[in-house]
Amino acid sequence: MNDQANSVDARYEAAAPAELSSWNRHDTTWMLGLFGTAIGAGTLFLPINAGLGGFWPLVILALLAFPMTFFAHRGLTRFVLSGREGADITEVVEQHFGIKAGALITLLYFFAIFPILLIYSVGLTNTVASFLEHQLHITPPPRALLSFVLILGLLAVVRCGEQAIVKAMSLMVYPFIVALLFLAVYLIPHWNGGILTTASQVPAPSALLHTLWLAIPVMVFSFNHSPIISAFAVDQKRRYGANAEQRSSQILCRAHLLMVVMVLFFVFSCVLTLSPEQLAEAKAQNLSILSYLANHFSNPAIAFAAPLIAFVAISKSFLGHYIGASEGLKGLIVKSGKRPGAKALDRIVAAFMLVVCWIVATLNPSILGMIEAVGGPVIAAILFLMPMYAIRKVPAMARYRGQASNVFVTLVGLVAISAVIYSLTA
Repeated sequence: MNDQANSVDARYEAAAPAELSSWNRHDTTWMLGLFGTAIGAGTLFLPINAGLGGFWPLVILALLAFPMTFFAHRGLTRFVLSGREGADITEVVEQHFGIKAGALITLLYFFAIFPILLIYSVGLTNTVASFLEHQLHITPPPRALLSFVLILGLLAVVRCGEQAIVKAMSLMVYPFIVALLFLAVYLIPHWNGGILTTASQVPAPSALLHTLWLAIPVMVFSFNHSPIISAFAVDQKRRYGANAEQRSSQILCRAHLLMVVMVLFFVFSCVLTLSPEQLAEAKAQNLSILSYLANHFSNPAIAFAAPLIAFVAISKSFLGHYIGASEGLKGLIVKSGKRPGAKALDRIVAAFMLVVCWIVATLNPSILGMIEAVGGPVIAAILFLMPMYAIRKVPAMARYRGQASNVFVTLVGLVAISAVIYSLTA
């Protein structure tokens, strides 16, 4: 097996320089797919959560946004690339750390991502039902029927294969980017200083550090696209072989620059429009920034566009998280000793996802936010700490040792995990 993998890598190494000479459509599709997984419904709450801390914490978070997200996801990509040809994250963990560790990480990986998929199922159903009722003035169908049709529609895209998922997500990114830009520009005439009123109030160092400590997880998880990183790395290694790390880093860099510029422009436009008191009111009402702005301006265009933007945001994030959740479930099934064929395994996973997502979306439980919060530390550990540990312990990753970014990623991971646990227990 190793000889075969080495011959494949050698073949790619010979061909890769020509392929790396120019950016291609495949790279653009993945760049937008990464953007699509990361930038979803959470972006619509980010201006509220990030803006409440005041001007200076927001500025510091804006400066940290790119290095926090890029270095962490690059580390996880490098970790998956360090495995044998075609191995996903669950197989790479087993390869480097043993069968027991592989089974544990696979279990944690699945239960960290799958609840987010359930949350998106509920959010999608609520968004469409509200849109039909309030904007189109149509009585929505029974919740069980509506949720089934919506989830089945998304799984129809899933059944077309991983490349179809990434392509669908990349296509949905375009209207989302246009919508964010439109809203951010639309708000410019309404800028009234907003958060700038707090700029003259420089917080004490202890208060500033406390605010940043609690705000970092918000920023980290708003740009998180770890569920699709494994599939991304596997595809890059299949396509670029020995030069996969170089091209992966280029794609990640461009994807994160797009994320940071787009989202921060949207965030600052919102917080410059609304006062800190209004941001607090939006948080108390548990509204997304779009819903609050629609009510604030009584603007029919925003009221109509908000649910459509949310629909696109949730749909593309659902597809991206499905890749990670299905990967984890397949790993659990295989590690349990059962080894069905590839097509049978795909059908089993798709059927399980459909049934569970449909039931949860129909029941519309209120505990999903807590489940997501519990999964937060696990995602942070897998995204930030596991690759850094592997760099120190795994010979295949030894060439990445001694980089300052490793220390930075480790510190951010520890801060994010401790802050999430503190928020849950406080």
